[in-house]
Amino acid sequence: MKPSKDISTLIEIMAALRDPETGCPWDVKQDFSSIAPYTIEEAYEVLDAIQRNDLHDLREELGDLLLQVVFHARMAEEAGHFDFGDVVEAITTKMIRRHPHVFGDEDARSAGMAKGMWDRIKAEEKAERLARRSETEAQMPERGYLDDVTLALPALTRALKLQEKAARIGFDWGAARPILDKIEEEIGELRHEMDEGRQDAIKEEFGDLLFAMVNLGRHLGVDPESALRATNEKFRTRFHIVERRVKEAGSTLGAASLAQMEEHWQDAKKIK
Repeated sequence: MKPSKDISTLIEIMAALRDPETGCPWDVKQDFSSIAPYTIEEAYEVLDAIQRNDLHDLREELGDLLLQVVFHARMAEEAGHFDFGDVVEAITTKMIRRHPHVFGDEDARSAGMAKGMWDRIKAEEKAERLARRSETEAQMPERGYLDDVTLALPALTRALKLQEKAARIGFDWGAARPILDKIEEEIGELRHEMDEGRQDAIKEEFGDLLFAMVNLGRHLGVDPESALRATNEKFRTRFHIVERRVKEAGSTLGAASLAQMEEHWQDAKKIK
């Protein structure tokens, strides 16, 4: 088999890898749950390539992410649920439906995207999904307004999505500054639980503080994941400078004292 730009070749490769007789033992034993972490990891690798503006890596990482889609589709096909073609049909159907101002009739295209149309179309899609489920699941009384914000999202992103959806029906702070008071309140509660030494309560208050910080970022127009990623990279860069300075002084990170590393850290802050 030779490399190809045709998606059918990738589908054939995955089918060969999953063949119970002649396939790869590792690929054969995988299931949806075992592959899911790799799918998430590949999505982050795509984001990393974008942030580094490395288009060569972006091409490679998009391929890795596409492989994950093909992998899941192959497992679903083996179980008799759907195949890759069904996945493509589902997303093309969704995109055409959600963009009537592009793919609709002349009236829809001339009017443009009417206010509220996007939410209305998504609400219709949600209703269809519920209709496809069993009658018992579709009528579960505990399902609420926020329940369709997926659990699979990173925690900071999910907090943002929950807050954004609650804000759509008016459950929101009016401005950013009052949230600072809420943050100070949460810090006070965290201090109290730290003094009491109640670990479960400390964890809860810490989570409340993070949630409030996400809320502040939302009102300031700051995406929490992006902000934290930037800070992570800043920390890595500065720590690398500390590491280099320690080596230049003839020592190692393990042997250097905290005071020495702190001195180098302050120098690093002036550089980066």
